[in-house]
Amino acid sequence: MANFLTILRILLAFGTLALLFTGSPSWYFSAFWLTFFVIILDGLDGYVARARHEETKLGSVLDILGDRIVENAYWVTFAALGWIGAWLPIVVLSRGIITDGIRSLAFAEGYTAFGDKTMMTNPIGKFITASRFARAAYGGAKAIAFVMMIIAHVPNMYMYKPMSIGQFIWYSQHQGLLITIANVFAYIAVTFCVLRGIPVILESKRFFTQEKQENEQ
Repeated sequence: MANFLTILRILLAFGTLALLFTGSPSWYFSAFWLTFFVIILDGLDGYVARARHEETKLGSVLDILGDRIVENAYWVTFAALGWIGAWLPIVVLSRGIITDGIRSLAFAEGYTAFGDKTMMTNPIGKFITASRFARAAYGGAKAIAFVMMIIAHVPNMYMYKPMSIGQFIWYSQHQGLLITIANVFAYIAVTFCVLRGIPVILESKRFFTQEKQENEQ
């Protein structure tokens, strides 16, 4: 069930992002609310895995893959629409490739990214990368950035029928503020992304050292 929810989240994210290329304000608001559902599924799959005792190596890897695919899809889409600079998804993608490469090496040794068999041994590094607080803070920054980025760039707002004249005027006057908030949380999310990748890189040294010692023997 947990793995099914992860796959469902990926498919839902793709469908949601496709709506942003329609140019329709109604579909943008649909994408706005669907993004909330994508975010909920992000935490729900982990909860279901723990509740149903389905915490497996496959589930751990699939959860990380799901996070990467969804996160990267949103950043790349925002860059393609011209809402953010190309440097942002480049940084996120590069960090993900590096850390996932290291985690694949750890996985071969029987370790996982999170959970009881986490590859992290340093208490500080474990807190930054694997603690619920750190993961919630990072996920929260991304969630706010994603939903704010969508609501701040709704096109042709005057065509949105449920909106009154007063609401349209308010949105027009505050759109710049909404964009600023979206950008601020995007930068916070990327900063979290980079900082949470540093401990993984530092921990990787022992795996390469072990491999060297085995080759010498």
